[in-house]
Amino acid sequence: MSNDTSRCPCCGQLNQCAQAGADAPVSECWCFSVPIAAEQLAKLPPEQRNRSCLCPRCAQGLPPETPPANS
Repeated sequence: MSNDTSRCPCCGQLNQCAQAGADAPVSECWCFSVPIAAEQLAKLPPEQRNRSCLCPRCAQGLPPETPPANS
């Protein structure tokens, strides 16, 4: 998986995080108010944790809609 902070570390799809592309901290993003599935975070290797947001589907523990991106 790449170090692209705009992509989900689980599935490689765009994570839709407002903070990922921002030069300054943002005050609103979908990920600020959504519970993140602990089992999804536990699946990540330690080096990928706290680097980028999960996408909304992975955050809910749902399977990706499309195959992982090759980035």
